Amino acid sequence: MPDEAAELALLCEDPDAPGGTFTHWLVAGIPPDASGLEAGDELKAFTVGRNDFGTQGYGGPHPPPGDAPHRYFFRLYALPAPTGLADGFSAAEFRRATKGNVLASGTLVGTYGR
Repeated sequence: MPDEAAELALLCEDPDAPGGTFTHWLVAGIPPDASGLEAGDELKAFTVGRNDFGTQGYGGPHPPPGDAPHRYFFRLYALPAPTGLADGFSAAEFRRATKGNVLASGTLVGTYGR
């Protein structure tokens, strides 16, 4: 983690969704010293965005039956300053707040099909 990091922000998307890239999770305001979340943890301490299911929080994978497995990109960004985003922010607002403002990032890609 860069010493200059003031905030972490997380974006999870499925670029293989039939209607185009689908946002599953948006979280900002994560402290740089955070070491993780346990399953079922509440995100009240963080700023949570609105996913493409229309809700705040995580919306798990749900590719259409018969589709090839979809890829789910979990991207974590270390930012030099707080984003200033408010609960319910959109993916577009997330991109505007982080564009050109990233100290470091990491990506984990998972696949899921049914």
